[in-house]
Amino acid sequence: MKEENVILVDENDKQIGTMPKMEAHEKALLHRAFSVFIMNDKGETMLQQRAADKYHSPLLWTNTCCSHQRVGESNIEAGKRRLQEEMGFVAELDELISFVYKAPFDNGLTEHEFDHVMIGNFDGVPDINPTEVADWQWMKPEAVRNDIEKHPELYTAWFKIIFERFYDHISKKSLS
Repeated sequence: MKEENVILVDENDKQIGTMPKMEAHEKALLHRAFSVFIMNDKGETMLQQRAADKYHSPLLWTNTCCSHQRVGESNIEAGKRRLQEEMGFVAELDELISFVYKAPFDNGLTEHEFDHVMIGNFDGVPDINPTEVADWQWMKPEAVRNDIEKHPELYTAWFKIIFERFYDHISKKSLS
């Protein structure tokens, strides 16, 4: 399988080039990414546990899905595509916020992303792709926040950043 390219961007999210995904992570170059949060009608967030053979953050809990946009693909199109690929369903998505973060990993790779956070609603059971996802669960945002405080080592770096910085946005969406 051919390695996907990521879209390199500047601090204003303007595309400045493309690069193979692993090379961008090895060089810690800023690139476009997205994180999808799916909520149900009970105000719970769908979390996924990353598959055991992921190249970083294996078996850690995180938001419903995340990945990188392809050239010519909108944030929403990318989010819907990856939601289908990882979780086996599609939902309408709204872009909530975006931010830049940088997180080095023990394996020498670094996530340096201009992350677009999207939110959607779904009340069914996902049909997870086992090469991407080990497990999934619904949790109330306040329960997630409490568990991150008690067990931060169980969660991905970007998920902890999103929850710390944007908890109010996510918890308000869980109430609407």
